[in-house]
Amino acid sequence: MGGGFGGLAAANELRAALPQDARITIVDKKDWFMMDLVKLWILTGARQFETSKRQLEAVTKKGIEFINEEATKIDLENKIVRTNYRRLHYDYLIIALGVELAPEQIPGLRENSLILYDLNDVSKIRDKISQMKLGKIAIAITGLPYKCPPAPYEAALLIRSVLEETGASSSIQMDFYSPTQITLPAGGPQVSEEILQILKSKNIEFHGSHKTTSVEPNKLKFESGETNFDLLIAIPPHKVPLVAVDCGLAQPGKFIEVDRTCKTKFENVFAIGDVNQIMVTDKIAVPKAGIFAEGQGITVARNIISKIKKEQEGSVFDGQGGCFLETGKKIAGYIRVDMYSSPTPITELKAPSSDYFSEKEKFEKERLEKWL
Repeated sequence: MGGGFGGLAAANELRAALPQDARITIVDKKDWFMMDLVKLWILTGARQFETSKRQLEAVTKKGIEFINEEATKIDLENKIVRTNYRRLHYDYLIIALGVELAPEQIPGLRENSLILYDLNDVSKIRDKISQMKLGKIAIAITGLPYKCPPAPYEAALLIRSVLEETGASSSIQMDFYSPTQITLPAGGPQVSEEILQILKSKNIEFHGSHKTTSVEPNKLKFESGETNFDLLIAIPPHKVPLVAVDCGLAQPGKFIEVDRTCKTKFENVFAIGDVNQIMVTDKIAVPKAGIFAEGQGITVARNIISKIKKEQEGSVFDGQGGCFLETGKKIAGYIRVDMYSSPTPITELKAPSSDYFSEKEKFEKERLEKWL
């Protein structure tokens, strides 16, 4: 269920290892796939949605079935997934539904902001900043956790880069508001400080410990205090799709809890990617990022393959990967992550360079070629 990073990685891994009489089906309400990182390139005008998306139907060339319908019910007892048009029986079920944006959880947010992760709003953000001559842009993280932790900081830096190109940068104030004390808690204090210094170098002011409670026209309200803005770009709260809550896989307001095998409490049912929560310590969870969804998808696929072939299941999610931090002008840093290093997770920010921007482009290209 879901044709994103995790679903595509798992389906391709399964198809490569299993005989053709093993039916592998991807169900997704969208008929296309595009990495979220491309939204930032749409924001800068470097890309267009129509030329960046890929049709999920392409998986059928590999012998993977694709059903372009929304899953409306999961019947765990009878091992059936229902859509509006059919019933699908399964032996193994991989929940790779991602998360849904929930701006409605913050009063006034939907009406008075543009949502960074909403594809429909990204082009509006581009139009607004390209026309802006003076004023204040506020960027606010309004819910935790959120997917792709560095992305809001990338957006801030790329917006500043666009403003430099339009000649308006010196007359536009940029402020970043987060409910966390430091920029990137998942990256630790050192990486957070390095990101803070990059923001400062671009004249972007970071305000930590600012939990958004509501939004009014041109006014952002926090638990203590408020601020004005001319343009608000928001990262809204996230929620699990209702179909996963209704069947009991997730509790309301929570994500699907799994361990490093991504097994749920139901037999042969797995949850991978943004829809799940894997705790590393009692306070640290695996970040919601495509690279980790991919790793979890491969882990689950390998264990399913072992089970079908009656071999020992031995795969666990290794927690290794990283995220790019694009800073503008085709320059990017790279945040390397090892969630299960001992005694604490390792994170490291590699200095921004043109090489890492090329690696980011390569990251997209290689996966599109492999999966679709």
